[in-house]
Amino acid sequence: MPELKTLIFDWDGTLCDSISRIVESMVGAAKRTGLDVPSERAVRDIIGLGLPEAIAILFPGLDEPWLAEKLRQEYSEHYIALEQQPAQLFPGVIEALDNFRSAGFKMAVATGKSRRGLDRVLSAHGLTGFFDMTRCADETLSKPHPRMLEEILNRLETPASCALMLGDSEFDIRMAHGARVRAVAASYGAQSREHLLQSRPEHCIDAFTEFPGLVMPGSQAI
Repeated sequence: MPELKTLIFDWDGTLCDSISRIVESMVGAAKRTGLDVPSERAVRDIIGLGLPEAIAILFPGLDEPWLAEKLRQEYSEHYIALEQQPAQLFPGVIEALDNFRSAGFKMAVATGKSRRGLDRVLSAHGLTGFFDMTRCADETLSKPHPRMLEEILNRLETPASCALMLGDSEFDIRMAHGARVRAVAASYGAQSREHLLQSRPEHCIDAFTEFPGLVMPGSQAI
């Protein structure tokens, strides 16, 4: 098997414990816009997509552009208000990222967040400039299209066979498959282990602290 050189992470639900805030923000936005309120499960199932794509799935009858824009604004305002106290990273994330960096791995983030949203949360956690590359849904095609990963691999000069993607949604796993990148699913985020396994990840972990042992088998779990 080719040597692993680059680790690519989803953000929400993979590195950051922010799923409940996304659900709360989307439910609140629907209420304030006067739309039918989606279930928590329905919202969890679209996490990972870009916001326009998520809205299109959650509200399929929404054919008024101004109403879709109002919903988007309501969601963003609610989420930003919650983020005045930034969502916490999962236990072990900072230690693992530091260890991966020391071991010589290149690291990237591929997220359904907007560029503004990702930059804001990276700054809040003191991670601005930490990753070798970050790519957001409003800069390219939304997951599960593989372009986001293809752009990261091209910029970091990494063959697909030397990269690994960690994500908590089927969209992450499908994107990785499309880019011919190995994929590990995270069942502690948006979607259940049973749901994620349907997309055929190479591994499925139930806590982030299991991930370092997959990347560096000789290392101790953190």
